[in-house]
Amino acid sequence: MIELPEALTISEQIDRNLSGRLIAGVTAAYTPHKLAWFYGDKEGYSTLLAGKTVGKAEAFGGFVEIKAGNMNILFNDGVIVRMHKKGEPRPPRHQMLIEFEDGSALSLVVQMYGGMGAFPDGELNNIYYRAAKEKPSPLSAAFDKKYFDALISPPELQKLSLKALIATEQRIPGLGNGVLQDILFNAQMHPKKKANTLSAQDKEALFNSIKNTLSSMVQQGGRDTETDIFGNAGGYQSILSKNTVGKSCPLCGTVIRKEAYMGGSVYYCEKCQVL
Repeated sequence: MIELPEALTISEQIDRNLSGRLIAGVTAAYTPHKLAWFYGDKEGYSTLLAGKTVGKAEAFGGFVEIKAGNMNILFNDGVIVRMHKKGEPRPPRHQMLIEFEDGSALSLVVQMYGGMGAFPDGELNNIYYRAAKEKPSPLSAAFDKKYFDALISPPELQKLSLKALIATEQRIPGLGNGVLQDILFNAQMHPKKKANTLSAQDKEALFNSIKNTLSSMVQQGGRDTETDIFGNAGGYQSILSKNTVGKSCPLCGTVIRKEAYMGGSVYYCEKCQVL
């Protein structure tokens, strides 16, 4: 799933490799998918984008937005993005395919669920998109300790677990269940730990872990559980993930556990992350 480290990596790759290319045409919804949603009118994507030149790509939380003249191309969440050189085969199944005049292309394929689309600048009214653009990135100076404390302090949030508090409702755009696992491991906290049990020291540790863990993930090109536009896995070696479940904790040697929780999975070391 595209979260903040992957969004930043992909946007930088698109800037380096696709900026300045002329769009020849767009195919949308080629392969039906019940959990693929489209921003704007998917039937009109080609009309909107054909003849436009790819401009700047930016990451907002878990969104990647590409400028193309006065139009925006947007994708997020469970979208697999691949660049294809001239003459290379396109994937047989895809939800959006952007073809360029030089014969190259960019394909968007949905895994479990995901969104993508194209629309004129300023015309998308989507609550999660607006939140991602308006809220400070956890890697920015604006996301400081005062901001974080205010974010997690409302009385109505105090009975939530740390997973629910930090990785849902886009409270911190781009911070989802995937990156949460190592954030909590580095803070030595269990994903089911309740917000109302956090001490001042806990809050400090959690804040620092968010900053430091995400920075490390971004600096290494995303997580090893996700891929970039060339199909390469990220360089950050996840401590807790599908790749490490059943293996030994790097700190204490206890077997890393996986557990179903809140409609997804959590990973933890029961010795290092005591509930």
